[in-house]
Amino acid sequence: MSAPERERLAAVVRRLAEEEGCAVLLVEHNVAFVMDLCTRVVVLDLGTVLAEGTPAGVRADPLVREAYLGAT
Repeated sequence: MSAPERERLAAVVRRLAEEEGCAVLLVEHNVAFVMDLCTRVVVLDLGTVLAEGTPAGVRADPLVREAYLGAT
């Protein structure tokens, strides 16, 4: 998606969540977009849940860092 498309999608998702009270499932690989938009994140690796929680908590999780950043 282009930056303007991401901005439009984020606005729609936020509106649905805030005004309509809907939960929204977003499957996305753009980490910056996900971390900025979502209030709760579930990280999968080959179908296995590695971590779930707030964007900050997931970003700091050692399993996530190792799987996606190669960090130990």
